[in-house]
Amino acid sequence: MDRMRPQKRGDFRKQVNSWWNNLTEGQRTVTGIIAANVFVFCLWRLPGMRRVMFTYFTSNPSSRALCSPMLLSTFSHFSLFHMAANMYVLWSFSSSIVSLLGCEQFIAVYLSAGVISTFVSYVAKMATGRFEPSLGASGAIMTVLAAVCTKMPEAKLAIILLPMFTFTAGSALKAIIAFDTAGLALGWRLFDHAAHLGGALFGIQEYRPWTGAKPSKPIKSKQGFIIPEDHFVQETSYKADFKIPDVKTRFSPNPSAVFQAPSRILNV
Repeated sequence: MDRMRPQKRGDFRKQVNSWWNNLTEGQRTVTGIIAANVFVFCLWRLPGMRRVMFTYFTSNPSSRALCSPMLLSTFSHFSLFHMAANMYVLWSFSSSIVSLLGCEQFIAVYLSAGVISTFVSYVAKMATGRFEPSLGASGAIMTVLAAVCTKMPEAKLAIILLPMFTFTAGSALKAIIAFDTAGLALGWRLFDHAAHLGGALFGIQEYRPWTGAKPSKPIKSKQGFIIPEDHFVQETSYKADFKIPDVKTRFSPNPSAVFQAPSRILNV
């Protein structure tokens, strides 16, 4: 029996190595982000950490800590469902966005998106006088979603429970932005709609500077053929299955979009 144990441990390591090597670059990149979110989620379960968590891991312009929560709240989830859904979306989009931006640029955009979406949330809360604390990764994930939908607006999406209904990624992005705009204008408190909008607009805007892409008409190359045109273009219970359109692209995206149920703390 004792001789079998090292072999079992060795087999387990081989299985882990095989699993890791089969991941895409994007999936390996977001593994660390997911691990950080799980660690922060576990901290919320410790009663002695609650004061620290509310101070530094929820964003609120009326809090005594303003700057660090703009980033830390992006990794913070109080609800298991909230965290699981957000991390599933991030995992689903990871291969596409890292293929689009590159590993280092993706990390920079993701962290920047968390800060910018929280800043937009701060501005909206100051303007409306509503100072509910917010937390969650949806603002940053909306940046990822918007960047991919901007790159491939004609890709087909479908709701997981209603696969017979399909729609384009561009239409889905417009619908999400319209929903959050209405929520912000009408004062809905289900989600932090301002953070969602900030993340989405940042994703649309930042796609071009990071990739150098321009939303122009098809361009003739020197060889005389037409280069295919690149089209440029948070949380409810929605998932989208991504189908690749018949266009030439540098990567094979397979993103999904999931949006969460509300809680007393605004889910970002």
